[in-house]
Amino acid sequence: MEYADLQNYLDFAVRLAKDCGKILSKSFRKSHTVRYKGPVDIVTEADSASQEYAVAGIKKAFPSHSILAEEDNLDITGASEFKWIIDPLDGTTNYAHGLPIFCFSAALEVDSEIILGCAYNPVAKEMFYAVKNGGAFLNGKKIYVSKTSIFERSLLSTGFPYDKKSNPDNNFDHFRDVSVNVRGIRRLGSAVLDICYVAAGFLDGYWELNLNPWDMASGSLIIQEAGGAVTDFCKMPLDIYKRRILASNGLIHDELSKILCRQRG
Repeated sequence: MEYADLQNYLDFAVRLAKDCGKILSKSFRKSHTVRYKGPVDIVTEADSASQEYAVAGIKKAFPSHSILAEEDNLDITGASEFKWIIDPLDGTTNYAHGLPIFCFSAALEVDSEIILGCAYNPVAKEMFYAVKNGGAFLNGKKIYVSKTSIFERSLLSTGFPYDKKSNPDNNFDHFRDVSVNVRGIRRLGSAVLDICYVAAGFLDGYWELNLNPWDMASGSLIIQEAGGAVTDFCKMPLDIYKRRILASNGLIHDELSKILCRQRG
């Protein structure tokens, strides 16, 4: 694919992210209509409005492209090899509680490879983006992962599944074993921003399990283009359809993987 084509897709994705960011901002810290997908897993009217706008925009601009989006597990099969992977609001629980840690995310997959990713936090006005072999950027400035090489000095982030009460694969054991070996662990509540913050060097590493493709798609490219490493827990190539991710600056990847890989595969 020519760079000019990639740039056109990126320009579209960035515009879409900003527009959806406006939708999210308009309703932020206001009363919400909340629908429950599970005991604690929620959807707000802002999730739905953002997704409807994004899907309509993609259909209009690229009618033959496929679309995979979070709400109601929307999966539209198109006539080409291009697939847009959308998270209309990553960090819904934060959003519903008025915490300003959430974003819109879009990625473009071609023949099972992510070639473009962007994520936008409209409150902080943080626009992360990358195209394949083009570097990673935050608000137009190139970003790089941190240089932390001593594991015990690293600052990490992680998350826990919504069904943590009933799911034995709940990340509690990983959290315990990692936390005693590092400076600190944060739980931000947005997988997409977790990965982007590692890419920007704000965090040194991140892991999580029980994720979906839209949680990993954009960030997985952004961190690679920022010079970081992204795999499954056991350092096998990342498959965004297989639920687990380990992202880091690369320098602490082996040590973090040793802890995560030895438990339940």
